Amino acid sequence: MSRVGKKIIAIPKDVKVNITETEVEVQGPKGNLTTPIPAGVTFKIEDSQLTAERRNDQHTAIHGTARALVANAIEGVSKGFAQEMDVVGVGYKAELKGKSIHFALGYSHPIEFVLPDGITAKVEKITQRQITQYQTTITLSGIDKHLLGQTAANMNRLRKPDPYKGKGVRYADRPMKLKPGKTGK
Repeated sequence: MSRVGKKIIAIPKDVKVNITETEVEVQGPKGNLTTPIPAGVTFKIEDSQLTAERRNDQHTAIHGTARALVANAIEGVSKGFAQEMDVVGVGYKAELKGKSIHFALGYSHPIEFVLPDGITAKVEKITQRQITQYQTTITLSGIDKHLLGQTAANMNRLRKPDPYKGKGVRYADRPMKLKPGKTGK
């Protein structure tokens, strides 16, 4: 049984949901999103609540996934999503220029990271960080949770955090345990 698939999705007052046989269209104050509906799963609206139902037990696995994707679309068009990335390291920099971020990450060349459509970024230095060699924080925001996560992962791959010093582009909300260095005997 899919417990996630049985959860009811509350639809906010400023969000409109249109259901067809193959997709769910969600319109809200932040934008519009379309989520495909897999075969064997149907959605119904009753009293500003959306429920996902499956045809039979063969569709149990996709039942919860389909419900979660539609719930993320509804939350995205009403509230939006954000992800913070920290740039850590001596001489490591990030600068926003139009729709791209220019990085200096210790390579022999600068890196230009072009933001996809629907994702916005804000680059700033936050003084409350307790990370040594901390430089800047990049705040990515958008309405599509999948696109936002993929953009953050691509940014993280530019310079993965070093396991000994923690230098690189890393997620701000994930704690990083550093390895001890060599001990001299």
